[in-house]
This record gives sequence, C-alpha cells and structure tokens, in this order.
Amino acid sequence: MTAATNNASQYVESYTLFSPTDITLFQAGSHYRLYEKFGAHPLEVEGAKGTYFAVWAPDAAFVSVIGDFNGWDHYSHTLYPRWDHSGIWEGFVPGVHAGQLYKYFIRSNSGEELIKGDPYANYWEVRPKTASIVSSLDYEWDDEKWMQGRKEHNGLDRPFSVYEVHLGSWRKPNPENPESVYTYQEMAEMLVPYVKEMGFTHVELMPVMEHPFDGSWGYQITGYFAPTSRYGTPQDFMEMVEAFHLAGIGVILDWVPSHFPYDGHGLYRFDGSHVYEYADMRKGFHPDWNSYIFNYARNEVRSFLLSNAVFWLDKFHADGLRVDAIASMIHLNYSRQKGAWEPNEHGGIENLEAISFLKKLNETVYALYPDVQTIAEDSTSHYGVSRPTFLGGLGFGMKWMMGWMNDTLDYFKKDPIHRKWYQNDITFSLVYAFSENYMLPLSHDEVVHGKSPLLYKMPGDDWQKFANLRLLYAYMFTHPGTKLLFMGDEFGQTSEWNFRSQLDWHLLQHSTHKGLKLLVQDLNAMYRNNTALYDLQFDPAGFEWITVNDYDNCVLAYTRKGKQPNDTLLVVLNMTPVARENYLIGLPIAGTWEEVLNTDAPQYYGSGVINTGPQKTYPQTYNGRENTLALRLPPLGATILRWVE
Repeated sequence: MTAATNNASQYVESYTLFSPTDITLFQAGSHYRLYEKFGAHPLEVEGAKGTYFAVWAPDAAFVSVIGDFNGWDHYSHTLYPRWDHSGIWEGFVPGVHAGQLYKYFIRSNSGEELIKGDPYANYWEVRPKTASIVSSLDYEWDDEKWMQGRKEHNGLDRPFSVYEVHLGSWRKPNPENPESVYTYQEMAEMLVPYVKEMGFTHVELMPVMEHPFDGSWGYQITGYFAPTSRYGTPQDFMEMVEAFHLAGIGVILDWVPSHFPYDGHGLYRFDGSHVYEYADMRKGFHPDWNSYIFNYARNEVRSFLLSNAVFWLDKFHADGLRVDAIASMIHLNYSRQKGAWEPNEHGGIENLEAISFLKKLNETVYALYPDVQTIAEDSTSHYGVSRPTFLGGLGFGMKWMMGWMNDTLDYFKKDPIHRKWYQNDITFSLVYAFSENYMLPLSHDEVVHGKSPLLYKMPGDDWQKFANLRLLYAYMFTHPGTKLLFMGDEFGQTSEWNFRSQLDWHLLQHSTHKGLKLLVQDLNAMYRNNTALYDLQFDPAGFEWITVNDYDNCVLAYTRKGKQPNDTLLVVLNMTPVARENYLIGLPIAGTWEEVLNTDAPQYYGSGVINTGPQKTYPQTYNGRENTLALRLPPLGATILRWVE
C-alpha cells in the first residue's frame, strides 16, 4: 500500500444525494440541476470528511472509483448500484478531499473494461493528462449589483455589441510558444479594460469547457461541467467573469450540445454501450467533425444537457449562451449523402427529438433566468428559431444572421466598378431582417481555413481596403439587429487567425490600423448612445429605405428610428471610391440634421470628405418625398446624421 492509499479508507459507504423526485425528473428528461447530485462532492457524513461520488453507467456490471488516494486500484473502492434501476452508481469515500485525482473504472455487461473521466467533474488535469480532480465550486461573488440590474443590459431593446474572444490566442506571454498562456486572472487584467475601452457591451468566449485538443478551439468537449484548467481553477474563471461584471460588461459563453469527441476518457461509449450518443450512426456520428451526436431521444441525456446549460448560468453567472451548430442538430440530413440518413417518422428531414430538446432548453432557461439571452448559431431557414415555443418556435432570444454575413462579404469583395450590378445582394437582408431576432456576426469562422482576414477580403489598394472595411463596419452597426465582431477585426488583423499564436498587436503602431480601431470605438459609442439604433432593432417600424434604387452611383440611404417621434438617424452609404458633392436625398421629414459619424474623417485615416455644421432640408420633392437634403458623400464611406429639429 502506498502512502497515497492511506489518505482514503479501504471502503465505500452507502450514501446518496438523490431523492426519488430527482430520479423521476432525471428519467423524465426534466432535471436541470444534476450537477448538484452527480460528480464528486466533498462533504461530511456522520462526522467523517470525504467525497461522495455518483456516476450514470446504465450498462455497467461493475463500477469503482480509482485515484491517487488508492494507488489507482480498480477494486478497492467499489460504488453501489442504486436499487431503482436508474443506472446510477454511487457511494461516499471517507478521507478523499478536494484536489485529489480520480477516474471511474467501468466493466460493462459485455465484459469490456474502460477507464473514464467524470462527466460531471468541475476540474480536470491540464491536458494531455486526463484525470478528473475533486473540487468544490465555493466562491464569494461580488457582482450583486450587475446581477440585479442585468436585465437592463441584456434586453432585446438594448444595445448588444459583442466582442468574440478565444482566450488562448488573444494575447500570449510568449507569442512564439503555443504552450505559453496567460491565466484567467492575468487575462482579466488586460481583456476587461480593453473591451471596456472599445465600447463593447458583451464579450463572447469561445468554449471554455474542458477539451483535450487545442486545435478544436474548444468545440470538442470532454469536460462539460468544468472551465478548462489551461488557464487556472474554476474559481479563477469565476473571478474573471466577476471582473467583466464589475466593469458593466456581460459574458456570453459558447455552448456545444451538438456533438462530442471520441477521446477514451470522454463520453463516447461511456460504459461500453452508446450511453450519450445515438446507437444508430446515421444519427449518432458527425461526418464533418469526426465526432458523436447526443441522443436527444434519451431522457437522461436531455437532463444532462439541460443541467449543463443551467450550470453555467447558475454557478458561473453567465449572461447568455451562444448555442453552437443548431443546423446540424435539427436536420437529419446535415452533411450527409443520400442513403446516409433516415427520415423522421413523418418522412421529413427534421430531427424531432433535437427540436423538442431545444424548445425544452429555452423554456427552462428563460423560466429560471429571464434576464439572460440564448443565441442560436443557425445557418438555415428553419421557422421561428427566435420565436416563442408557444408560437411553434424554438424559443431562442436571438439568431445569428448568417445570410447577411455571406451576402455582405460577397458584395464587399467585389471591385466597386462592378458593384452596381449586385446592389440587390446587399439589400436582400432587409427582405427577411425582421423574421427573427437577428444578431449580425463577423465571427471567427470568416477568418480561418484560407478565407483570409477581413481586411484582405476588401478590394483595391491599401487605402481602399481600409476605407471598404470602415464602410462595412458602419453598415453593420446601422443595420437592424445586434452585433458581433471577432477579436482582431476591430483593428484590421492582417493574418488569418491562428489559435497557436496571438493577434497582430504590433499593427497598432500604424495610423491606418489605429484609425480603424478608433472607428470601432466610435461606432460602439454611437450604437449605445442612440436609441434609434436599438429601441426597435427587431421591429420593421425601426427601419425605412430612403434611397435603394441608385444603382449607377452605388449609393444606399436609410433611416433608423426609435420609439419616440422624430428619434431618427439617416445613414448614407457610398459604395464607390468616387466622392459625391451635393448629392440629393429625399426625406419624409423636414428639419435640420447634424453629422454624428463619418467613416472618411481624418482621425480614421480617411480623406476628410465630411459634412460640417447643420444640414437643412429644403421643400422640394425628390425621389417621391417632399423634403430634400444635399450632402457630401465620402468615397467608400458612410455618413450618419441625426435629426436635430
């Protein structure tokens, strides 16, 4: 017997944290706090301190807990199967305390032997090691003011501008060393003031859940209930979230209920049978990502996922979940050839079980936390993704507007001399803009895998590339919907995003990149400070086309409106490098306008074609409207004016 073995008794006491109600809810697919029952919980039983272990392994013949406390002995600490046929194995091990390593040794009914990490572990060894660590989630939060008032920050009628971040590659202590990373605390000291300075209202973290492979960017998860130990402890992560909240910034977490990897210590074939994934690989295997798909028909799996979503909102004070890969979840034929998928019971392509789960998820989340948002990453035209479930929708708060992203980038890639033939591409998004609560994303997916950074998608010489990108951002921030920008895009990253390195921060010594960064700051400030841009951002009453048919000049104009009468902004976009003097615009309201932002201003490294002083309409019918305004239109630029009186 080793010294470590003496830390724990050579027996397991029969003990449970599960009530009959817990079992009923678990088996009904409705339990949303399983993390309080499953996993490893340090506690005291009849005066003895130790750890209670519970794991779901319904096809196991034998389960034991192994770890550094028993020399990883497979047979010294056998867990007890519950008498109710729930498939739960549990027991209390005296002497095991927080910080000790453990796994489960499982012999399946087929005789196969497996060693698995804990699906509910809150802390794991740093990869490539794979043991779970006994841990508590005790933390004294200091963000009560934020939590009580966050409804004001997270509402659908509030400014919602998101900075998407991959923690490991935003900054690195040593950019030349992929293994070099900052801790959660060090990251918070740099990232929180930066996001605040830039004016974003929220930060979205690419998956922070424990994952074994850096190249998955966090989307191949093995530890669903643990922040990755790469950057510190669960409490360190809590402290970072708290730092954002104290700065008035919301935290959205990427969440992946769509698939998981086949790593030996993970969920795949957990007890030798298909526990978490569909047994039928036409539904259970994902060909794109070489991963496995959760069995949404199995109630215990639904409870697992439901509890996991609530876990991050409950224990880590997350302000929202951006739910990954919805399209792959709700379509049986997603990325599958003919014959490689089976229709549902009605002969359709929808995964009815996944749709049912997503509805249950959103109903549960919003019932418990009405002041958060769930955001769907969905590239399909499935009805009502962000509509209430009682209207037949999926119940999300928002949905990524992937069509806008694709059409907009395709348009901006074109040489301005050809753009007049493609004006309908850039205006098409307004045909369906109010069919969902859309978030406009320029995400990490657009700057990897050979797609080039945003700056180099733009045509023309160096000046024109920056002008085009400034114009694109002004269009994005004045288009109806909330906003999301991936890290590096705000200052014109010149290399594709690489998770092994850090952003090209040295670029900020150049006035072109500094100007772009300043523009994003000012766009965020304009978005936050003008109710016309967010009061009715999901309502057609908040938008009106003014000029949509000037194809030859490639000029677009529209107004954004708030709830109050005459709370109006006028946006004019010139998609060509030709400055236009005395350009006439017909307006439905008379009065004085003042320019609040111009992307061609010298401080943004523009050429200075701006509108100074008050701009007054005069009574003349133009383009079907009774009042006319004459403006200077900047080359490859946007001018944004506010109605004053």
